[in-house]
Amino acid sequence: MQLRLQRRLAADLLGVGENRVRFDPERLEDVEDAITREDVRALIAEGVIYTKPVTGQTRLRAKEKRMRKGGKYSTLTRKERWAMRVRAQRRYLKRLRDNGVIDRSTYRRLYLQAKAGRFKSVADIRNLLTEMRKLGKR
Repeated sequence: MQLRLQRRLAADLLGVGENRVRFDPERLEDVEDAITREDVRALIAEGVIYTKPVTGQTRLRAKEKRMRKGGKYSTLTRKERWAMRVRAQRRYLKRLRDNGVIDRSTYRRLYLQAKAGRFKSVADIRNLLTEMRKLGKR
């Protein structure tokens, strides 16, 4: 029993996709006999042909949709990466200054260098200070 024509006509009349069109299993003979739009319209009015409800979107799918996919800077922009890196460096420098490992002038100089993007990471600052003999080996 092929109901392709009826499914297509019903989908068009209901304004939904063909996959959402459902037929009452007990009245399939009536659906099979319906060959015009008016016949299908009558069956829709009777409730023999109806639409399947839309399934909701799970939270996981919604989250996946929100997440950006792709390139190097898709999840974190360059600016966000820079801000996170510089904040960590500033925290480290502040800790060194407060503990008396570096003096105020060294702190200020390194702070400005961190702002300028001189250091890739906190480890980079540590290496520089080790070379300058300001910091003991760790």
